[in-house]
Amino acid sequence: MALAARGGVLALVSLVVLFLAGPAAAAGKTGQVTVFWGRNKDEGSLREACESGMYTMVIMSFLNVYGRGKYHLDLSGHPLHGIGDDIKYCQFNGVWVSLAVGGFDGDYSLPTNQSALDLFDHLWNSYFGGSRKGVPRPFGDAWLDGVDLFLERGTPAERYDVLALELAKHNIRGGPGKPLHLTATPRCFYPDPHVNRALATGIFERIHVRFYDDADCQVQLEKTWNQWTAAYPATRIYLGLPASEQTIGYIHPKNLYYGVIPIIQKADNYGGIMIWDRFSDKRTNYSSYAKQWA
Repeated sequence: MALAARGGVLALVSLVVLFLAGPAAAAGKTGQVTVFWGRNKDEGSLREACESGMYTMVIMSFLNVYGRGKYHLDLSGHPLHGIGDDIKYCQFNGVWVSLAVGGFDGDYSLPTNQSALDLFDHLWNSYFGGSRKGVPRPFGDAWLDGVDLFLERGTPAERYDVLALELAKHNIRGGPGKPLHLTATPRCFYPDPHVNRALATGIFERIHVRFYDDADCQVQLEKTWNQWTAAYPATRIYLGLPASEQTIGYIHPKNLYYGVIPIIQKADNYGGIMIWDRFSDKRTNYSSYAKQWA
């Protein structure tokens, strides 16, 4: 029975990799800029972020309680009313809207296969194509574009790989509606133990590597960037940068253009730039530079 189950998982991995794998040969500018939204109620609405024209993807953060039968969405005081309409507005204007699970605070873990399946069930019925009776939908009938893993706690053994595979089944089976985009936002040093097991499935579409909040990241940027791009050649790799000058790892726009962009765009699987976060970007307008050069 165990061998049969294992064989089933391996077969699914093979199918998923076959479905998602494709040539990542597009070195150079992509114009792709992702931003995190939901960390400060003074950052403005989701619709305003999309109206700015600066972003191709907005990741709402965070679903930061899960794994023990309880779930909590923390958007830092943003009222939920109206966000569903904002999501639809963004999508109509070509901006993907995704949801990050994890975060800096909260109480989350996936210690077992069942806990991962339970989280999938909650995500599917609350934010995507499901409609199970008794499961609340915070954004009404709005259907998000994807899930992002932003993990700051837990052990390397946690079952985010099971969650990822379950999410990917929607695409493999040609499920109803639109594709579900699977992304991750790890810390910069490779490998990130919190998300490594999930990334090992090879089914993630994009990885936004956080090159900030650690002084060593900036010193070893090229080496670390090359490690990530080499490890996941079929996945688009994004350079994650802070928009705030006060954050460790901030790169002045001039240095970004002359010193960093030429390095990262050498990679065939370069994807674009990720900005942390909308609140800081609204103050500094960092995305106006990123948008030109990404």
